Amino acid sequence: MKVAGFAGFSGAGKTTLIEQVIALFKARGLRVSVLKHAHHRFDIDRPGKDSYRHRKAGAFEVLIASRHRLALMREFERDTELTVHQLIAELHADVDWLLIEGFRGSDLHKIEVWRAETGHPALYPDDEFVVAIATDDASRLPEPTRRVVLDLNRPSAVADWLLEQGARFEYVAERYGA
Repeated sequence: MKVAGFAGFSGAGKTTLIEQVIALFKARGLRVSVLKHAHHRFDIDRPGKDSYRHRKAGAFEVLIASRHRLALMREFERDTELTVHQLIAELHADVDWLLIEGFRGSDLHKIEVWRAETGHPALYPDDEFVVAIATDDASRLPEPTRRVVLDLNRPSAVADWLLEQGARFEYVAERYGA
């Protein structure tokens, strides 16, 4: 399995880029999973639904399965921040690519998604794990870089680059102590 991170601040376009890369990979016959980091409490089930009722009643895990999909929710009894590697271990590994959104501080190779108009600083000057930058205007990057700069408005170029660099993104859990 190949693992590629997409990091950057809110509003830069990570979700849209990942969505487009998924579709491009899928069109090429590849199996893709996504791992997304959330900074706050979130719900995927709605009040009144069985899964919501079970979780609110105190279930540690609620697994919902049908012949079409499976969803697992785990309720932590106290604040617990799992590492990206612990979360990767929870996923079904029989995919070609795992795309990770968020986890800015992870030790995984990642593409920084950066737009000047967000007003946020760039990560690449201080993050050795940023291997490429996807931006809508390379001329506005805050510092010169030798990293690959990809056009955020050309998701096919991002997908092609990932496929060309596939060996670089091969995930070996033992390398990370996972």
